[in-house]
Amino acid sequence: MERFHTEKSKALFEDTCNYLVDGVASSFHRAPGEEYPIVMEYGKGSKLYDVDGNEYIDYNCAMGPVILGYNNAELIEAVTKQLQKGTQFAAPTPQLNQLAKKLTEIIPCAEKVMFQNSGTEAVMCVWRVARAYTGKNKIVKFEGQYHGWSDEEKVTIDADSVEELGPIDNIYKIINTKGQRIAAADDIIVAPWNDLQALEKILKQHSNDIAAVAMEPFMCDSGPILPQPGYLQGAKDLCEKYNVLLHFDEVITGFRMALGGAQQYYNVIPHIATFAKAITGGYPLAVVAGRKDIMDAGVHASGTFNGNPVSVAAALATIGILERPGVYEKFQKLGDRLCHGFEKLSKKHHIPLFCAAKGSIVELQLGTAQEATTFRDFLQKADIEKYQKLFHTAKAYGVRITPLRGRIYLTTAHTEEDIDKTIEILDVVFSQI
Repeated sequence: MERFHTEKSKALFEDTCNYLVDGVASSFHRAPGEEYPIVMEYGKGSKLYDVDGNEYIDYNCAMGPVILGYNNAELIEAVTKQLQKGTQFAAPTPQLNQLAKKLTEIIPCAEKVMFQNSGTEAVMCVWRVARAYTGKNKIVKFEGQYHGWSDEEKVTIDADSVEELGPIDNIYKIINTKGQRIAAADDIIVAPWNDLQALEKILKQHSNDIAAVAMEPFMCDSGPILPQPGYLQGAKDLCEKYNVLLHFDEVITGFRMALGGAQQYYNVIPHIATFAKAITGGYPLAVVAGRKDIMDAGVHASGTFNGNPVSVAAALATIGILERPGVYEKFQKLGDRLCHGFEKLSKKHHIPLFCAAKGSIVELQLGTAQEATTFRDFLQKADIEKYQKLFHTAKAYGVRITPLRGRIYLTTAHTEEDIDKTIEILDVVFSQI
């Protein structure tokens, strides 16, 4: 088994750096520690093909949106039909009505919806709606959780150590990028996740000022870290006790854990939620969904491309495929197969790991066989350096996973053969890391 040659990717990246800031269109396109990103030519099914002709079994899935695999025929047909009608009208379409109605049927918390174009915009919108509805300004978010790249959202999304986070009862507001306004964090309160006692202490002290508690119901951006039994319902009960809205950020979990998201999977219904990524199978669309009285608080969705007809067509086609019988059962079966493979590699190569499959999301932590329950626990237990070695080495042999974050995505195009070949390749990779 030979490592891939990627000289064309390197040359193209070096040339692009002359014209494009950082040489990439998004920070997601080049992983930390990567000398240059792999330049992709096309995708088909569960595979990606780079400019050097290498084939990758892809578990990155465009950072989550690609849930039907690449070049899905039904999705292409739906989008092509809309392209022939027009791409942008600044006016409603009959399909917009269909999609809005469909979302209220499949998302448990959705009595009404609004549309945006990205997860970042959707969260900005939700926090504005929460403030309009409650008349309060502060938002509680959790250390290590990512809700977007705006000034207010990108606060304490990561840390290199527990010490960097500060004391657990007074977590530091870490600003994560140059040019970010420190004052943007004034209305943010950072809390430890999976800790109901800590959450109640904050709500009891600041409930008169807190509009919403925002959380990933399954902490996927770091870790990933599963909610502890009873935590989600306990958080909702506390929010209702202190007259605060509960916001589930389902940009990652939506349509991946279940058709109705993590709220359906765990049967805990938030007051308001955000969705994006997998909803269209790879096109830009985001959704704010919530209780009718909250959604009617007087905030109006602005944006030229909101409810874009092409993205709406893609969403309707994607949902139509995902709601077919057996889809999520297949996701779980493939995820369990992948986890079993990782566990065998762990024993063979004496590398402790924790792996769990939830719908089309598989979490992987190296360095510990014990599940991390909090972000601080993750920082202390997980071997992030070894995971990065896994990422870089796996890529060199044709398996593409997400960097840093132990998050693996599945698509309807993945097969048992893909899983078995992945474990065969990773057997070589594990021997090298």
